[in-house]
Amino acid sequence: MEFKKIALIGAGAVGAYFIYGFAEREDLSFCVVAEGERAERLKKDGVIINEKTYRPVIKTAEEAKGADLLLVCTKYQGLRGTLDMIETIVDDHTTVISLLNGIDSEEIIAGRIGAEHLVYSVMRISSERRDGKIRFVPETTIGVSVGEKGIYEQTERVTAFLDLMKSANLKCFFEKDILLNQWGKYSMNIIYNLPQAILGVGFGAYYDSEHVAKIRDTMFEEVCKVAQAEGINLTTQGDWRSACVKKARFSTLQDLDAGRHTEVEMFAGTLVKLAKKHGLEAPFCEFAYHAIKALEEKGDGKFAY
Repeated sequence: MEFKKIALIGAGAVGAYFIYGFAEREDLSFCVVAEGERAERLKKDGVIINEKTYRPVIKTAEEAKGADLLLVCTKYQGLRGTLDMIETIVDDHTTVISLLNGIDSEEIIAGRIGAEHLVYSVMRISSERRDGKIRFVPETTIGVSVGEKGIYEQTERVTAFLDLMKSANLKCFFEKDILLNQWGKYSMNIIYNLPQAILGVGFGAYYDSEHVAKIRDTMFEEVCKVAQAEGINLTTQGDWRSACVKKARFSTLQDLDAGRHTEVEMFAGTLVKLAKKHGLEAPFCEFAYHAIKALEEKGDGKFAY
């Protein structure tokens, strides 16, 4: 198995990693799928990554139909709006990988096209989108972990994806227990993204303030309880103080800084729904959800009085 015909939806901070690796490969048929105003903008301006302008082929969903591999890199709040495009692109042989880093995007996509198309993933990249430009450091980017739900060995299509990524000098790893890996990343997004977004502080505050640390640790306990109810044995968060510079501002705070809506629905929103499903309480996560939704309203000018 080889992936030669590749389509991508979502040319933002995550999608840029694949555009960076695939857009100039003459041996691949690679395209970004977009329509309407977004397609016109991409054709006109390209995608600026690390100060270089890339001009990937832009296709409609119908033109991309029958891709070997579809990479879904949208924002969570835009995922459902792309389901029609995903359904159009996918045929019987298409493999789909969602790079959204939540715990339910694969289920949302599978509800439209069938679970048999999905390979699960976790994306780890520290990227920043500012002034229409995307920046990341290739050398320090951890990359993508992939695996099959409920299959604890490297399947043919996982191997094909690993080979594709290696050929493009993009980092990718096989993950035996991909669901546990997803929940681990999901928990980090909740406990590190959300408190700093509410407080407006850099990453270092988690280790310099006992109060910020208390918020983080309590939220982690809530995530672990919900994970356990979902059959995931999530037990430790680890010590990440050397992982980022103290001033690091993660995606949720970046979005608020830029006046954009965040992915809090994917993080705390989903967690709170799952907690209620299992009769559990997650008061810190529920507060974080409503606080960030209120900050989005503030950014929209709702409280301009």
